[in-house]
Amino acid sequence: MTRSMKLAIWIGGIALLAATAIDTLAVIGRYVGLPLTGSIELMQAAVVVSGSVGLVIATVANTHARVVLLVDRLSPGWRKVADRFSDALTLVFALSLLIGSAWIAADLWASHEVSEVLGVPWRYLRLVVNAALLLTCGYLLVRLFRKAGE
Repeated sequence: MTRSMKLAIWIGGIALLAATAIDTLAVIGRYVGLPLTGSIELMQAAVVVSGSVGLVIATVANTHARVVLLVDRLSPGWRKVADRFSDALTLVFALSLLIGSAWIAADLWASHEVSEVLGVPWRYLRLVVNAALLLTCGYLLVRLFRKAGE
């Protein structure tokens, strides 16, 4: 496992632990009469980071959820074809998400959109999502072209 992959796992894991801690403190705070103001906004930010990192890690490690009921019964040659087709469809889906997300980010960039309670700047979190989608698309492209050369 490379250093960058280990770093990504740490970043995603810390963000997930932060989301868990924030939600735990918010629930405890509600019960003891000391609510954690803005906990939902903080949770959203942490989940964006952990989900984005998770998407990239799952793509690089080729560990996305898949339905293997049919693919496991294919011959090795057809399995390669199915894997390539799956990568191509995943690329189309991720590219569609990237185009839509980048469009929204560009459209709202100058509006300085922030959350209502704490003022979390959503445009920077959109950059995190777009960067993750861009990395995902790039890696899928590399994997598709590498498989084409085999």
